[in-house]
Amino acid sequence: MTNEFMNLDIWVQNFLTARGLGLEMTHYVLLGIHLMILLVVCLLGNFVTRKFIVQGIRKFIKNSKNDWDDILLEKKVFHSLSTLVPLIFIQYLSVPILSNFPSLIPFVHIAVKVLLVWVIASVIIKTLKALEEVSTRITYFKDKPISSYVQLANIMIYVVVAILVFATIMDRDPVALLGALGALTAVLMLVFKDTILGLVASIQLSSHDMVRVGDWVSMPKYGTDGDVLEITLNTVKVQNWDNTISTIPTYAFISDSFKNWRGMTDSGARRIKRSLNINMTSIKFCTDKEIAHYKNIELLKNHIDSIQNEIAIHNDINEHDKSSLLNGRNLTNIGLFREYALQYLMANEHLRTDLTLMVRQLEPTENGLPIEIYCFSKNIAWVEYEAIQADIFDHLLSSTSNFDLEIFQNPTGKYGG
Repeated sequence: MTNEFMNLDIWVQNFLTARGLGLEMTHYVLLGIHLMILLVVCLLGNFVTRKFIVQGIRKFIKNSKNDWDDILLEKKVFHSLSTLVPLIFIQYLSVPILSNFPSLIPFVHIAVKVLLVWVIASVIIKTLKALEEVSTRITYFKDKPISSYVQLANIMIYVVVAILVFATIMDRDPVALLGALGALTAVLMLVFKDTILGLVASIQLSSHDMVRVGDWVSMPKYGTDGDVLEITLNTVKVQNWDNTISTIPTYAFISDSFKNWRGMTDSGARRIKRSLNINMTSIKFCTDKEIAHYKNIELLKNHIDSIQNEIAIHNDINEHDKSSLLNGRNLTNIGLFREYALQYLMANEHLRTDLTLMVRQLEPTENGLPIEIYCFSKNIAWVEYEAIQADIFDHLLSSTSNFDLEIFQNPTGKYGG
């Protein structure tokens, strides 16, 4: 190729000088001709590469059964590789083309090297993006913060590119230049503080499995309550239940407290924990007549028969005077109501009886005696869960009057002040 250029140069130079054109002007004309030839060669090389090589790769990928190689096509990885062909031509042909302008050759070589570094970096970055998209289709990686690692890799690539470009322009050894940059470490740490914090946080979140994409998280400090959409190097994107999007710094999940509802989701059960406040003035011992009435309640009949027998044995052994209800043991309306509520929950087909299920008294307050319902719904979907919980309390609230109990309300209730 070099010999052909030299022969062409000699012929054109002789042709132009024979017609009275000066030597310097002849050199410029030759340069123009060379550049046009180079342009044609580069365009032709790029066309051939894309038309035959890239298209051949495209057909091969389309006929393959794999999905991951299709993503490489979508990200145009092979198109970026085809850009290397014109750069190789420029590097190889720059010497004969600029034979009359040798001072320009080093600058052209530097420019080509810089572009080669950039093209290779671009190919690597696009490949990483393709791998990131492939990972989202693999079940194991779906809930992993892969994008954080890809972003970190991109940053490292940009840093390496910057060092290589600077070293190429300055004609220095990249390793020596990297050592010289060690003095700027403090400045770089200050500039990339958020990135470094995000990187550490991402590693901790991933290694300890604290947050995954798709998790329901609550962070009252940031007014966030919803599903995690994306975990990146610097931020975690959460879609709240009102469809707004919250963007929270990744390191906030390490430095601040948050609630992850994944355990509830994985268990297939959602907790119900709510109290009824009973007016304490309505609590009393049950008379024989009232007990006979409560025996008509199917959920209580066996319990009343069993506990009555136990109480009778206890009172007989201890010879209590039952002329007063204060002597010995007696049934109370609040105790029977708690037992009724427990049996009602155990018979509810929407609740998990294999998990904790209880009805308990809490400490009395100025708002009455709290009777807490503690159980787990089989359905964890929000709408269905709320409906199940509402049905339970609709029934229990309506049932209190059957036990001569009153619900405390403040300030408008019957005894609410």
